[in-house]
Amino acid sequence: MRPWRRLLGDRRRDDRDRSSVDWLVVGLGNPGPKYEGTRHNVGREVVLEVARRLGVSMDQLKHDSRLVVTSRDGQRVCLATPTLYMNESGRAVGALARFFKVAPESVLVVYDDLDLDMGRLRLRKSGGAGGHNGMRSTISALGTNEFPRLRIGIGRPPPRWDPTDFVLARFDADERAVVDEVVARGADVVEAVVLDGVEAAMNRYN
Repeated sequence: MRPWRRLLGDRRRDDRDRSSVDWLVVGLGNPGPKYEGTRHNVGREVVLEVARRLGVSMDQLKHDSRLVVTSRDGQRVCLATPTLYMNESGRAVGALARFFKVAPESVLVVYDDLDLDMGRLRLRKSGGAGGHNGMRSTISALGTNEFPRLRIGIGRPPPRWDPTDFVLARFDADERAVVDEVVARGADVVEAVVLDGVEAAMNRYN
């Protein structure tokens, strides 16, 4: 697979107010140490892994998000994680999309999915919220469901375990090994989307 640096080259934080980005990649989750490592935050983990591979820090605070913008040869990518709670995260996604003048079809949202088995991922060009509060908020903020999304499977809760408690719980040790692997594959998918487009990435990874 082609490395990210083929696209992004020499990387640096850009604090200037630039007119647009080619891709806005957002990892959904809840903010703060209390929620680190929980099932609901696996989308954030994917975007943080992309930033780690690039050697960039998502330390800019703008529009209720932590973000970094990086570029090469006019190709610009914003990686972001909202600082709002999950059910309000669309407010941050919408604000970023407006600020960077990026169309919905170039907003890639990464998030956890109860309806996919643990360790599976699914890339789609559009779709509904599927009961996910963060996606419901994002669809409302963007005014459309016609934007790409990468779903990271976390599996269904065991019997008698409330789904809300389940998604806010941390992975156990055995699950963590599986999650680390799917987070790495999720970062590969983000790379493929930016380099080759959604259709090519879907053909490769779905």
